Amino acid sequence: MTGYPTDYPASAAPVVPYASWIQRVGAYVVDVLPIWILDIIGVSIGHASLSLLIDLISLVYIGYNRWYLGGTTGQSFGKKALNLRLISEQTGQPIGPLMAFVRDICHILDTIACFVGWLFPLWDAKRQTFADKIVGTVVIPA
Repeated sequence: MTGYPTDYPASAAPVVPYASWIQRVGAYVVDVLPIWILDIIGVSIGHASLSLLIDLISLVYIGYNRWYLGGTTGQSFGKKALNLRLISEQTGQPIGPLMAFVRDICHILDTIACFVGWLFPLWDAKRQTFADKIVGTVVIPA
């Protein structure tokens, strides 16, 4: 007896479901689609001042959606649409806006390594990208 109210056999340990790679891709596309549309508009207009304004609007959108919402609730618009949550591996809670920002910066490493970091969830046991491993996050069904 270990002093705990119930002893569970090792095979009864809870299994954490992780979001699939295709779910994560879908959430990312939902998150960046408005940015792509704004970029296309900015390029087609070709006016430098208007293009700068569109870039600022895009940055505000990213900051609110991916860093603020993603950090405080665990759900950006894309993750909410696909019923996913970004949480800390250690606490199971949302990671906060600053760490959500740091995670997005760490996604640079996913890209630098010939995009292998973005594909890593296809074979990783916890379905993490390099950025997730660095920051200590997982994406789970909500």
